[in-house]
Amino acid sequence: MATKQSTMDYLLDQLSGLANVRARKMFGEYALYCQDKVVALVCNDEVFVKITPEGKKIMGKNYEEGIAYPGAKPSIHVPGDLLEDRKFISELVSQTAAILPMPKPKKKMI
Repeated sequence: MATKQSTMDYLLDQLSGLANVRARKMFGEYALYCQDKVVALVCNDEVFVKITPEGKKIMGKNYEEGIAYPGAKPSIHVPGDLLEDRKFISELVSQTAAILPMPKPKKKMI
């Protein structure tokens, strides 16, 4: 089951207060970028944020790991009710982006 466009529209609206946030569709699902870093995957209308120590703290008692798709690394599963809290989801995404390293530059094909 692919993620609905309406789910991504809602999530991007919730994150509209952050600079440099975008999503990229991949195989019917989405990668969520912040500061040019992949911070989360959105699969089957559910959000899976990369695990960081700061992310665990922000999630607190709501911390739960999940798998975005078979074979994926574990991620922080963000329940739908927490996505409704604009301040919460913005903090989780921005703090995750702040901790993650910049992606390695892609090698140019000759």
